[in-house]
Order: sequence, then structure tokens, then C-alpha cells
Amino acid sequence: MRRVETLYDELMEERIVNKVGGRFKLSTLIQKRMVALNRGARPLVELPTKDSMEIVINEIMQDKIYLDSTGNLAIAADEGPDALGDDDAGPSLDDL
Repeated sequence: MRRVETLYDELMEERIVNKVGGRFKLSTLIQKRMVALNRGARPLVELPTKDSMEIVINEIMQDKIYLDSTGNLAIAADEGPDALGDDDAGPSLDDL
């Protein structure tokens, strides 16, 4: 498990920025996913914390979430029997 400080430090590293396609996209992805989590979406990673930022960074680093071509939050497909559907992104941001 990574420590919270290390996870926040990853925001400054080029690896996570390059993974999502730039700092603006990273900021957008984090913001949209944190809103979804705060509105009741289930985390896509198992961590012993309720820290939304830590959860989101782990989801990004594990390729669980991304921005689709229209800039919307998308959940990566999982082939397993416990695959989560589209509803796990949380309520639509159109409700804001």
C-alpha cells in the first residue's frame, strides 16, 4: 500500500500526467471522480481509507477510470464476474 503523502506526490510526477493526457485532463478527471464518489459512487479499488483523493489516484494509476473522447468520466471495462457497470461512475454531472 502506498502512503497518502506518496500518492499526493504522484500528482506532481509526469507519469500520472502522461497517463491521462495532460494536467488539464488530470484535474478534470480527479474533479469529476471525486464528485461521483461524494455523490455515492462505489470506489473501484479496495483501500483501508475513506480519503477520496487517495481512492481517485489509485483508480487512475490502476487504469480503472479515464476521460472518454467527449471528456466524460468513464469506467474501464472489467472482464471479471464482479465487473462494475456504468452506474458506478455515480450520478450524472448534468444534475449539478
